[in-house]
Amino acid sequence: MNITKIEIKNLFGIKEYRQGGNSVELTGTNGEGKTSVLDAIKYALTNKSTRDYIVHKGETEGEIIVETDTGLSIDRKARINKADYKSVKMNGVEVNGPEAFLRDLFTPLQLNPIEFMSMDKKQQNAIILDMIEYPWDMNKIREWFGEIPAWVNYEQNILSVLNDIQSENGEYYQNRRNIDRDIRNKKAFVEDIAASLPSGYEADKWRNANVGDIYREIERITHENSVIEKAKQMLDNRNNKMRKFQADLEIEKAAIESELGQRSAQIIEEITRLEGQIATLRQEQSGLESKKADKIQIAESNYKASVVAFESECAEYEPYADKELQDVTELQQKAKSIEDMKAHLNEYDRMVKLQNDISDLQVQSQDMTDKIEKARVLPGEILANCTIPIDGLSVENGIPLINGLPVSNLSEGEKLDLCIDVAVQKPNALNIILIDGAEKLATDLREKLYAKCKEKGLQFIATRTTDENKFTIVEF
Repeated sequence: MNITKIEIKNLFGIKEYRQGGNSVELTGTNGEGKTSVLDAIKYALTNKSTRDYIVHKGETEGEIIVETDTGLSIDRKARINKADYKSVKMNGVEVNGPEAFLRDLFTPLQLNPIEFMSMDKKQQNAIILDMIEYPWDMNKIREWFGEIPAWVNYEQNILSVLNDIQSENGEYYQNRRNIDRDIRNKKAFVEDIAASLPSGYEADKWRNANVGDIYREIERITHENSVIEKAKQMLDNRNNKMRKFQADLEIEKAAIESELGQRSAQIIEEITRLEGQIATLRQEQSGLESKKADKIQIAESNYKASVVAFESECAEYEPYADKELQDVTELQQKAKSIEDMKAHLNEYDRMVKLQNDISDLQVQSQDMTDKIEKARVLPGEILANCTIPIDGLSVENGIPLINGLPVSNLSEGEKLDLCIDVAVQKPNALNIILIDGAEKLATDLREKLYAKCKEKGLQFIATRTTDENKFTIVEF
């Protein structure tokens, strides 16, 4: 879309200015109205101005008319104490939403491409990346990552968004780093616990081992050993016990003999002394033998009862007397070993829990890695399928490269070329470049810039401050 007519009247520092579709350089000293021409064109296209006064001093109305070879006509009037006027027509028909329509006809850099040269590399990179046309929305982000990362500024172009997602300052990278650190710590704990466990430790075996049965067996054997020892002792003392019983019998008999013999002697003496009682005493005497026999019989019965009771007790222990005492040392060691192994179960279970935690964390870490890698791979896929308006443009780690070099590494001439490419990257836009302050460029760079515009078929209007006190229009 080429401009065929520009008319300016009473705007800014201009009383009147006319121009066709040619490229011009406006020269002269400061205050001659060179920049006012550019500001008027910007005002026509944007309805904005950084100046406090738009209408020329002493006038009540200022106007600019711009026409193109496609039938577009822009007529904008600024008025003092009266509403401004605008008319944007296409082939004689008023355009709906004229301001939005006009915004689609140019890029901001078309109105001052040299401004691109003075920007820092972050601003330059953002502008270049914004040129890449790739349709995306929040649903596309959710499709790629399963969520919408909350820490990212989505007012950027898609490549900058992806770069922020995979960057070291992003939450995916930070979360993965924290998770990996947690994994390393837990692995260290696992190694420490594993080193403290016996070699070949079988947790399920020792968890199910029943040490109670072993202790009951030890108790049974210990009791039986006690019985065996008692049986051996009792049978060893059997003969001594029997002799004691016999001695007790003889002593008892002797005591009886002594007791009754003495009594018999007394009776004989009594018979001699007491004639009157002889019959009674003789009768008593005759009963003494029977009484003696009864007592002896009782004594012998007691003897036999003691022998029988003792024999019965010996018989109870006799089965154990020939047995050997059993050694429970091995069972005690086995029980202790089981107890020792069971003591490791808590640490073993903690180790297993840590290992499970590690597995879960590794899954999370891999998920972070997958998302980071996704954000790193996607720019290549996007560049392979999008519209790239600049030859030699590629993107690496979110940084635009021109023929493999970042913008900051380009020569001044290459940057000027890039300025023009960036400025006119919109299809079907106005083919015009406004260049304010061309004197800031070295002569060869300025000539290259004008040649680049001519090569691209662009109309340019440039201002260059000189020492001549005259407003001069140089046509190209």
